[in-house]
Amino acid sequence: MQRTMLKAKLHRVHVTHSELHYEGSCAIDDDLLEAADIREYQQIDIYNVTNGERFTTYAIRALRGSGIISVNGAAAHKADPGDILIIATYAMYSEQELKDFHPQLVYVNELNRIVAKRGEIPVQVN
Repeated sequence: MQRTMLKAKLHRVHVTHSELHYEGSCAIDDDLLEAADIREYQQIDIYNVTNGERFTTYAIRALRGSGIISVNGAAAHKADPGDILIIATYAMYSEQELKDFHPQLVYVNELNRIVAKRGEIPVQVN
């Protein structure tokens, strides 16, 4: 059996640009792409924490170290500069692969600089 699992997540990145008249995609700082093992042109799901929008597009490379998160094309209607996003990728894994499975979780600060990387989401106690 195959299961679709969260492969990677960029947690709470901040939108720096929203470009309606640009070819559709999401430009992401190359440092963030590398940290989350997201390839250019790979499908990504975006969850806008600020307004609740959820959409699918693909990643393109932005200048390394720039902190750029640019939501482009029609998706620009779903995110504005300053919005907080979660960007996720998923992959299919076999039961055997899941024995050693851990997603790549990347956490950033308000400038989209990496502050932590984890392989699991901490348990929250309320």
